[in-house]
Amino acid sequence: MQHTIFNTPVIKTLLRLLSLFLMMITGWKKSGTLPDVPRYIIIVAPHTSNWDLFYGIIVAFSLKLDARFMAKKELFRRPFGPVMRWLGGMAIDRSSHEHTVDQVVGEFKKARKLALAIAPEGTRSKVKYWKSGFYHIARGGGVPLQLAYLDYAAKTGGAGPLIVPTGDIEEDMRTIRAFYNGVSGRYTDKAGPVTIAGRNLIS
Repeated sequence: MQHTIFNTPVIKTLLRLLSLFLMMITGWKKSGTLPDVPRYIIIVAPHTSNWDLFYGIIVAFSLKLDARFMAKKELFRRPFGPVMRWLGGMAIDRSSHEHTVDQVVGEFKKARKLALAIAPEGTRSKVKYWKSGFYHIARGGGVPLQLAYLDYAAKTGGAGPLIVPTGDIEEDMRTIRAFYNGVSGRYTDKAGPVTIAGRNLIS
């Protein structure tokens, strides 16, 4: 297991206490519990603001989440590599002939324990559809999808249901969309539809 800021003794406890304090003074609440499974993908949505990172981190610490995230391998060059890995970074070689999905599937197959956070929108700007990589990684790695959210209207963030991909992407996306339809990002006009390119997923 990779040592990160989320699982380093003492530091993780101090940061959790700080996170709980920050949630108290900002009026935010945590909701839900993390799944009792060793490996899974965390869908983080909607993503409409830079503030999502701040609130996402304090919610993660409040839930005792030990999460990883993907970043291009260039960010892991010396002297930044150890810092990036400690923050939870997973190096991805975008120049490789091996597709990003295949690289991450490989990481899941090697890992005994891994929770990987992915923002399917890929950007805080409004998009026409979600990127489908998260779904293909889950299918290829044989791992479930943890629906996570930041609801600015309710000032609540946390974990929703755990979805096991069936292979019927349209039906699974309907289930996912039904959950996120009630969640308000910081900028509601920037929230993209919960759909995937080339799929007619209108209920």
